Amino acid sequence: MAGKWYSAGIATNAQWFVNNKAGMTMGTAVFVPTEGGDLDLSYANLNADGTCWRMTHNANKTDTPGRFTFHSQAWNNDNDMRIVDVVYDDFALVHTIKTKDGVSEDLISLYSRTQEASDNLQQKFIQFSLATGIQADNIVILPKKDECPEV
Repeated sequence: MAGKWYSAGIATNAQWFVNNKAGMTMGTAVFVPTEGGDLDLSYANLNADGTCWRMTHNANKTDTPGRFTFHSQAWNNDNDMRIVDVVYDDFALVHTIKTKDGVSEDLISLYSRTQEASDNLQQKFIQFSLATGIQADNIVILPKKDECPEV
C-alpha cells in the first residue's frame, strides 16, 4: 500500500456525501507503512479557490491482515478500515466503517496509481459498492483535478 494513490472513486450513503458529491473531485492519498506495521495516511485535495484541504491519520494495525483502525479528530469518529483488494502497482479497494455516536456508515474508496482508473476497475468498484448496500446514485467516479503542491 506504500506510496501515492489517486482517489478515483468514492461511495457512501452518508448525508455529508449526498450533500457534497456534485462538487467532489479527485485528490491524492499517500500511505506510509511504519516500522511497527501501522499505516500513516495523508490526504490532499485542491479546492476551487486554489487552497488545499489536507488531513492525516495514523491507522493502527489489527490482528487481521489488511485491517486498520483509527480515530479522526477532525470528524470525531472511529474508523475501521479494511483493504478489500489491492494490486500494488495498479489499484486498491478500501472499505471503511465510520462510527460516530453509535451510528455506522460504510465508505468505499477506489484508489488508483494513475488518474485514469480502467473501465474494468470502475465496474469492480461499483459492483462492490452496490453489494455493500450503497445506493447507485451515491457511487461516484471522481473527475480529475490538478494536485495540491507537495509540502
